Amino acid sequence: MDSHQQTRTRAPRVTAAMVAAKAGVSTATVSLVANGKTQGRVSEENISRVRTAIAELGYVVDSIGSSLARGVSSIVILVTPDVSNPFFANVIAGVRESLGAQYQLLLSVTDAGESPQADDVRKLLALRPAGLLVGAPSAEFLEDLSAGGPLVLLDAPGLDSWAPSVNLDVAQGARELARHLASSGHTRAAYVDGITGTETFKLRREAFLEEASRCGLTVSADHIISTSIDVGEAAAAFAEAWPSWQREGVTAVVCGTDTHAYGVLQEARVEGIRIPEEVAVAGFDDLPYSATSNPSLTSVHLPATDLGRKAGEQLRALMEGLALTEAHVTLESSLVVRGSTVPA
Repeated sequence: MDSHQQTRTRAPRVTAAMVAAKAGVSTATVSLVANGKTQGRVSEENISRVRTAIAELGYVVDSIGSSLARGVSSIVILVTPDVSNPFFANVIAGVRESLGAQYQLLLSVTDAGESPQADDVRKLLALRPAGLLVGAPSAEFLEDLSAGGPLVLLDAPGLDSWAPSVNLDVAQGARELARHLASSGHTRAAYVDGITGTETFKLRREAFLEEASRCGLTVSADHIISTSIDVGEAAAAFAEAWPSWQREGVTAVVCGTDTHAYGVLQEARVEGIRIPEEVAVAGFDDLPYSATSNPSLTSVHLPATDLGRKAGEQLRALMEGLALTEAHVTLESSLVVRGSTVPA
């Protein structure tokens, strides 16, 4: 028979019963050893025999399957809008740190510029997750989801009545940014927003516009544009808008995320626009690259890793039946001033 016509056979899955037979013990003993629950129950000799058999056979504990048999899995689902935003990489790192090895983190993400759909998340609930984390949700999404079990919201201003939450005081940093630009002599600014329509984008935009108005910094309605969180799209949108903005006296561009701001910086370099001499640029998130971009980017620092870590801690407490000392936590934001708004 030609080797290409031969059907490859998959090696059978190693079971606890196979390990027990090889070690000469019961399957219950194998379970105790595999799950680290041997103290006072299994002799050192049997522990050694089981571990040897596990190593030789390549046995892998089906922790998810066994937990499902108990009615709930060890899976934690994190729902995030627009994973194209690098901000969420730091959020995820914080969540993983707080959950530890006991739980498996499953991401439910959307395409760029799209918000999560409750129908998609409900399909994942068939896995019977131990808990659910939802980032930057809308009230409509939460109402449609109607999820039971432990739930914690991240960056969900105004939605405290739905579930425990960990929020970011983005308004504080937005107001600081408006005052910084006004005190630097700017009188007309533009705003590049995200298109996902989440509450956090609305809050940072409205807080900036309100404080800008109080400080004498004008942002006209036709000087506000929106794109997905993408460097290329932000660059193209700025390229199209800048000629008219420049004629109308705009000297500062504020972006809803650092990623948008990177697009503005990129297009400015291409067109030879001097930053900050001709136009100042600022963003939100304070991503790592913002400190080393050329020029370095003024940004509202949002503690993404702390956000994920604290939300994970809150959820873990709920999953383990513990009372929360504080159901709603708010983390402070702060303005980091760099070369994109202040000449070197």
